[in-house]
Amino acid sequence: MCGIVGLFLKDQRLEPELGALFGPMLVAMQERGPDSAGFAVYRNPVPDGSLKLTLHHPDEAFAWEEIVEGLGAHLGNVVEFDVLATHAVCVLDGSEAAAREWLSANHPGVRITSAGRSIEIFKEEGPPAEFVERFAVRSISGSHAIGHTRMATESAVTTEHSHPFSTGLDLCLVHNGSLSNHNRLRAGLRQVGVVFETDNDSEVAAGYLTQRMRTGASLDQALESSLRDLDGFFTFAVGTHDGFAVLRDGIACKPAVLAETDQWVGMASEYRSLAHLPNAEDARIWEPAPATIYSWHRN
Repeated sequence: MCGIVGLFLKDQRLEPELGALFGPMLVAMQERGPDSAGFAVYRNPVPDGSLKLTLHHPDEAFAWEEIVEGLGAHLGNVVEFDVLATHAVCVLDGSEAAAREWLSANHPGVRITSAGRSIEIFKEEGPPAEFVERFAVRSISGSHAIGHTRMATESAVTTEHSHPFSTGLDLCLVHNGSLSNHNRLRAGLRQVGVVFETDNDSEVAAGYLTQRMRTGASLDQALESSLRDLDGFFTFAVGTHDGFAVLRDGIACKPAVLAETDQWVGMASEYRSLAHLPNAEDARIWEPAPATIYSWHRN
């Protein structure tokens, strides 16, 4: 099952309302994925030369001050550090690779859920409605957000296996479906430096897009090649620092609906997640065609 939602704001005046619009979208997909939930939000871009990390530790009482002191001492100035439930967002001067190396050596229980200039990823076990309240989703602002509610069918119910997955700077992916060749692809991607933290096939899809874009492909070009190289069935919603895209495989057996107005683009597994959006009754509403890329980008 699983539920996918995405909201891309074309009208910047709506950005303070992103969470108020996006939170109900995620809750509406709870029946499709009651095990865990997660979302990626794009907001508050940091300056060139700075890095934004979202970190996770399962203990809500974890002593994050140790991370602040350690990262600051070994990597560079920690400009900002905000804790939200089991996650923390850290803005610092330094590289993702150096941060991963230091955390692995000194705090292996702390995971990086996202890295980039504007992306933040939060995900956790439990019903999506509780997740939305716990992480104050309705209060966030930003340009776009992508979310997922999970029904675990091929792996354990854990935070690590929850979506979204991010395997590159400011890139995230959520997936409804199943890939049959993910083990072979994972092995090849590891050889060229893509880092994986789980055995989830959806993380392989994210890693595939990351590697294609690292070698010069645009998001649309990476998605186009995925139709050839990813074997299985899937509906993807993908986010980048300035873009949002949706793709279904050539069979398109997983449900999806898109809606668009002059102010926003919304995507969901079911229309009920979109019905409350402003002027939804006047939106252009359609089912994404098989093997067809739909993408939107900020100038």
